[in-house]
Amino acid sequence: MSEIELARQAIGGNEEAQLKLLTLYEQQMYRVAYSYMRNEHDARDALQEMYYLAFKNMHTVRSPEYFKTWLVRIVINTCNQQIRKQKRVLLTDTMPEHLASFDDELFEMNDVLLQLPIEQQELIHLKYFQDLKNSEIAAVQNIPEGTVKSRLHNTLKKLRTIIEGGRG
Repeated sequence: MSEIELARQAIGGNEEAQLKLLTLYEQQMYRVAYSYMRNEHDARDALQEMYYLAFKNMHTVRSPEYFKTWLVRIVINTCNQQIRKQKRVLLTDTMPEHLASFDDELFEMNDVLLQLPIEQQELIHLKYFQDLKNSEIAAVQNIPEGTVKSRLHNTLKKLRTIIEGGRG
């Protein structure tokens, strides 16, 4: 059964399809949550909230092909809400074991990304860490695809300036 058919059944109220779909996307949603929360505990909390909201509101999804982007939006909103509540620095010293093998370059890039406004960080995470298409990002952010392209262009230009400024 295809993901779209599974999503169609889940939206229709099929509990088995709902569980299968959420299990299918669990790792991807965890990565999104972790990229925002920077620690396993808070990322897991965000996932729990995402599950609750997804089960509660699944019937409101209009297009089954955008189910995954709908979940991403829930995770991002949940993370942003938790960050506002906590009002703390996002980067911590503890990393889960499965992420500990990443290169130092990833952490350096993370430091660079933290210099961007949250909206631009979100755009970079969606495009390059979650491999979403511009059309999917447009659906997640509820903006036209052309706006996604121009914001991405401006964000990459700003990133280039930050990186080149750090080398000099």
